[in-house]
Amino acid sequence: MAVKDPFHLAVQVRDIDEARRFYGDFLGCPEGRSSQSWVDFDLYGHQFVCHLNPALQDSPVSSHKNPVDGHGVPVPHFGVVLEMEAWEALAQKLREHGVAFEIEPYIRFKGEPGEQATMFFYDPSGNALEFKAFKNREEQLFKKA
Repeated sequence: MAVKDPFHLAVQVRDIDEARRFYGDFLGCPEGRSSQSWVDFDLYGHQFVCHLNPALQDSPVSSHKNPVDGHGVPVPHFGVVLEMEAWEALAQKLREHGVAFEIEPYIRFKGEPGEQATMFFYDPSGNALEFKAFKNREEQLFKKA
């Protein structure tokens, strides 16, 4: 996927091989450069880097919850705004593989300008991910009330 201005995001992980299995094998992100302590992935056209933090072996990355639409949204979190069909396919894949959702896939802000499909889950190191979709991404992504 070509992105005009890709972002760069780096997160900490407890195990590089585990990150490769989750982001590369499971989520299907192509791998770029790497070393023993970090690995780059193409996350839907963005440069996503996992850096090894051995201190996470004993405890996962921590976050707090912020109330949004009746759910406790983990913060910090990251993810991608997908087309609806791709979001539905990813949600199905995650369900089929028994991924534990922090927030099950659902439609948030029903009937409002920001109506969106969303889901939250964690990677093996405890990094929170949100994948979302809009019926019309171009019109709805930044639409105000």
